[in-house]
Amino acid sequence: MKKADIDEFYRRLAAQRPEPVGELEYVNPYTLLVAVVLSAQATDVGVNKATRPLFARVTTPAQMVALGEEKVRDAIKTIGLFRNKAKNVIGLSEMLIAEHGGEVPRDREALEKLPGVGRKTANVVLNIAFGEPTIAVDTHIFRVSNRTGLAPGKTPLAVELKLEKATPAQWKRHAHHWLILHGRYVCKARKPDCTVCIVNDLCGFKEKTV
Repeated sequence: MKKADIDEFYRRLAAQRPEPVGELEYVNPYTLLVAVVLSAQATDVGVNKATRPLFARVTTPAQMVALGEEKVRDAIKTIGLFRNKAKNVIGLSEMLIAEHGGEVPRDREALEKLPGVGRKTANVVLNIAFGEPTIAVDTHIFRVSNRTGLAPGKTPLAVELKLEKATPAQWKRHAHHWLILHGRYVCKARKPDCTVCIVNDLCGFKEKTV
């Protein structure tokens, strides 16, 4: 996709959703971190259903550790891989207390050292909690980037690096959300809704419908 087309691509997504927000529910950077860790291989809707009562009583690493792994496990048992995720939530909470004064670090390398936190999760937290212009490549962004020709790549990291390079500075802050929402509701995996897509004419998808 040409530079001018990329800028127009984002301009249209921005016009449609000037202030996009993520769909995971949280109350502070810590609960956001926990929610994103829990969202791996799970839906935001499913995570929110489990975390609503949990976050009503637990909003700090110390409170989570005090709750204990067994009760965390019970609270999130409707989420896939809940046993391992409960272990990671307790582990990352303990590490935040021991190494970061109970605060979520504003640093990708530090975040990635936490149990259950990979590059994608770190990027989400940096973007949403701290306003960093990071782009976390999930399945939706990976699909949209490759299907449209916006930033094709064979791996999530390759796509992320291409997006960082190709995305104009003015759009980087919200690029992550615009692309996720576009992939979730329009450029869907099985059957993209090309007829209602606002960037249809800029898209390089060979099988698109108009």
